Amino acid sequence: MNAPRPQDFLLNAVSGTRVVVRYRVDSGFTDALGYLLAVAEDACTIRTRQSDVEIPLALVVAAKEVPPPPPRRTPRTTRP
Repeated sequence: MNAPRPQDFLLNAVSGTRVVVRYRVDSGFTDALGYLLAVAEDACTIRTRQSDVEIPLALVVAAKEVPPPPPRRTPRTTRP
């Protein structure tokens, strides 16, 4: 049984889906965690906390949907 290719997952995912994508860089691998903005035949764009990242699909080695981030905690208050 063949596992689905991560590129196929990205090509079929709905825009706005929260995803994590592992892809090759010069020094090894890195991940992009964020919301899928767009997918073309040769690249996808992920909106991370820092910026929009365009990733060539040829460099993608893994991709999957992830759940929404947990709610932010309320700040602690100090007692007098």
